[in-house]
Amino acid sequence: MAWVSASSKFTMPTDTLLDVDALTLRRGPKTLLNQLDWIVHAGEHWVIMGPNGCGKTSLLRSLTGFLTPTSGNIKLLGQTYGECDWREVRRAIAMVSSSLQPHIPGGEPAIETVISGIYDQLDFWGEATPADQRLARRLLTQLNAKEIINREWAYLSQGERQRVLIARALAASPQALILDEPCAGLDPVARADFLVAMEALTQDPNGPTIILVTHHVEEITPGFTNLLLLSRGKRLAAGSLQDELTSARLSQAFERSVRLRRTGTGWKLKLADGN
Repeated sequence: MAWVSASSKFTMPTDTLLDVDALTLRRGPKTLLNQLDWIVHAGEHWVIMGPNGCGKTSLLRSLTGFLTPTSGNIKLLGQTYGECDWREVRRAIAMVSSSLQPHIPGGEPAIETVISGIYDQLDFWGEATPADQRLARRLLTQLNAKEIINREWAYLSQGERQRVLIARALAASPQALILDEPCAGLDPVARADFLVAMEALTQDPNGPTIILVTHHVEEITPGFTNLLLLSRGKRLAAGSLQDELTSARLSQAFERSVRLRRTGTGWKLKLADGN
């Protein structure tokens, strides 16, 4: 799969894609993020984990500019939030989230949904070029969705919709792709198929950095290299997946004794007390 770097006037001065420094986010009396540090380098693939309410969604919304930090800094491609037009800079990060699905017109064919990502426009009304058509077809084919290219959104399964949204995100040639709980709502077979497609993304040397937000260790495929573990708005761990994804770390994050074990190329988690 051949990717093209994000079309932007901003370029990375180093291999640092994202630099989050002492990020704090407060809303009223509640602290959603507390002095969070996180650095993502080009070529890494990250998993973000933590219990409900730990700050995962707040972090994503801060990165994309929908929540303004109380203090701290966010740098993307060497540009600092608050010192530039973040609407332009954040185009380097694409996010696939279930929150986008209700905004896709039911009668829109999959290929048009993908093309809408090129122009950052929902409910695409423009005239697609032959190059747009070729790109959309290639992305859907590479994500094993060739048979649904002309199928309308209303008649796609949940798994098919996720593939279309990923193709849509990739059509904008991002440098990072955030997958926010992409397996939510998928049946076991659809999830297995999806994980194969996701692993192909992480294995492509020319592909974007993948950031997977998940609650389930079973969804961590071999191509992921790093882990950011959050708890109560704080960074509990950030580093090599091999070093940081441990029973002790997860027990601390979820405040319950758990046991993690490796199963071939995947992971399994169960309660250590058997309850």
